[in-house]
Amino acid sequence: MPVVIGAQFKPVSKVYFFDPKDQLDLLPNDFVIVDTAKGHELVQVVEPPHTVPDEEVVGEIKRVIRRATPWDLLRKDQWKHKEREALAVCREKARSHALKMKVVRCEYNYDGGRLTVFFSAEKRVDFRELVRDLARTLRTRIEMRQIGVRDEAKLLDGVGKCGRQLCCTSWLREFAPVGIRMAKNQQLPLNPDEISGVCGRLLCCLSYEDKLYKEKNRKMPKIGAEVITPQGAGRVRHLHPLKETVTVKLENDVLAEFRVDELIVGKKGGSCGPCGGCTAKRRASAKEDNAKLLAARAKAKEGDSGGGTASAGSTGGEPSGEGEERGRSRRRRGRRKRRRPGKS
Repeated sequence: MPVVIGAQFKPVSKVYFFDPKDQLDLLPNDFVIVDTAKGHELVQVVEPPHTVPDEEVVGEIKRVIRRATPWDLLRKDQWKHKEREALAVCREKARSHALKMKVVRCEYNYDGGRLTVFFSAEKRVDFRELVRDLARTLRTRIEMRQIGVRDEAKLLDGVGKCGRQLCCTSWLREFAPVGIRMAKNQQLPLNPDEISGVCGRLLCCLSYEDKLYKEKNRKMPKIGAEVITPQGAGRVRHLHPLKETVTVKLENDVLAEFRVDELIVGKKGGSCGPCGGCTAKRRASAKEDNAKLLAARAKAKEGDSGGGTASAGSTGGEPSGEGEERGRSRRRRGRRKRRRPGKS
């Protein structure tokens, strides 16, 4: 197993492995000069010399040249103070060339031999003329790098919905994939304004507890499933995965909360699993319960106002369920008549 050190090019960025050679006394926060594909770079040690499995090593491991001297650190600080001036020049040149791009940040390497320009754009940008113009003006080698909205937020920093500094800037080194399924597992509102960060993408924190919610949801019954509770039979209406409880609507239309281990979930109607029926049946039962609840509210409202008319959905004093069934029957007969071919 090779001996490597872990180092970062910028604070809170991806950690890369380098071969320390004989410098096994390197400690975290030390600065060293390393060899890269783009030349010598100054990096900060994050992980001291240690061994790693061969499968974790991808490609050739570059070596550590030497420790960084105080003069190296002084030069890096001097060039860092010139980045704001270079940013203003880059933005002005981009406007003069009429390029549809947003220059986000400029970074010099430790000796000023290369300037990296980070920009965002909706489409590909032909920046060859811009690079030549910047090289003549700034007298250094220019490297253009297009980034996405998440990387842009990481570079600019900011405050999240929680009121704290963005995770990607404070401690998150690499972005993890985030999907809308994570928000559904946590029963969050699927409103983009509620589950999106300052970058306009889904919140990174949705992935932090996704594994826990998946484990908890496996123990929960489905919404609409028929269950037996200590207070009688009912249907599941709300889930509380972290508390491992569910809210059940009992047969007397009372909502009560029970622990999952207190419930008995049985099969009904030959269903293929202990979920209380297929999705269509559960949705139909939920709609039926909602219709009954609306009818009861309408009756109560009419009773309070002193009206003597029939409730919504009823016809000629008949129960609302019978009136709706007769209406559906008439519509079906009308459709069958329209399908019949006309007589000659």
